[in-house]
Amino acid sequence: MESRILGRTGRNVSVIGLGTWQLGADWGDVSEDDALAVLDASVENGVTFFDTADVYGDGRSESLIGRFRAANPDLDLTVATKMGRRVDQTPENYTAANFRAWVDRSRKNLGVDTLDLVQLHCPPTAVFHNNAVYDALDALVDDQSIAAYGVSVEEADQALAAIERPGIATVQIIFNAFRLKPLDAVLPAAAEAGVGIIVRVPLASGLLSGKYTAETTFAASDHRTFNRHGEAFDQGETFSGVDFEEGVAAAQEFARAVPEGVSVPQAALKWIVEQPGVSTVIPGARNVSQATSNAQAADVPELGADFDRVVHDIYDRHFRASIHPRW
Repeated sequence: MESRILGRTGRNVSVIGLGTWQLGADWGDVSEDDALAVLDASVENGVTFFDTADVYGDGRSESLIGRFRAANPDLDLTVATKMGRRVDQTPENYTAANFRAWVDRSRKNLGVDTLDLVQLHCPPTAVFHNNAVYDALDALVDDQSIAAYGVSVEEADQALAAIERPGIATVQIIFNAFRLKPLDAVLPAAAEAGVGIIVRVPLASGLLSGKYTAETTFAASDHRTFNRHGEAFDQGETFSGVDFEEGVAAAQEFARAVPEGVSVPQAALKWIVEQPGVSTVIPGARNVSQATSNAQAADVPELGADFDRVVHDIYDRHFRASIHPRW
């Protein structure tokens, strides 16, 4: 699989990574055996980058990755985790002492002395402008508790504020065919600064899988049921914040434009990989089939300018004037 430098980490990572929220919680039940099989299938198909967080299943996702890594010590993997959502989301909780406690917990869960990459997990906006936050993160790099740090964001302005900081290695952001705003400023700014871009929610929580209809339902424990309107956390994390029925209609148009022999989610992933400035994209997978198909998206022939124009046309007609205006 093609690999790219992950921003200021200096690490080579696969252009298709693996997001592991679903291995912890909020996507219905995934057994430990299934979770480990997903990790194994991803690596077998060239994936070298895993993304997790300390709150995914209260550490379950991290611990499963730690077990997998311990069982496969010769694999050249980069594991990014996130911290900050274990407390009330007030800027005052983003302290050096809390950072130390969270990092130490993640190091234990993942079974490593030094975390490859730690990202602040969508903190309040004020955190991005607090010099003490970056000083505390720099101290963790200095004592080798972490190798590098970045941020996961909800808003473009948060990403742009982080990119200005010299210690920021990566920015993780929601970006897909139904959420194009990062193209305007975030991706160009990151590329100019040498900051890596990790793309999350690339399939719009499954809308871009091409298999949903307006009648599709999800388990009660699935965030696509309980957070559809932002009841539990930022609405952008669920279906990229778009209306489900409108998203289904747009996904059907997207599917009709996909080249023969390419699956709908593979086309959605490949389109993201082709955007300048993207380092890696982290789709989730609940089973081996999904993990394999996602990884193989890297081998899809270039979609090119004509497909890109279709993506923009669908976006402009379905979403530009409502939830994600680009202008």
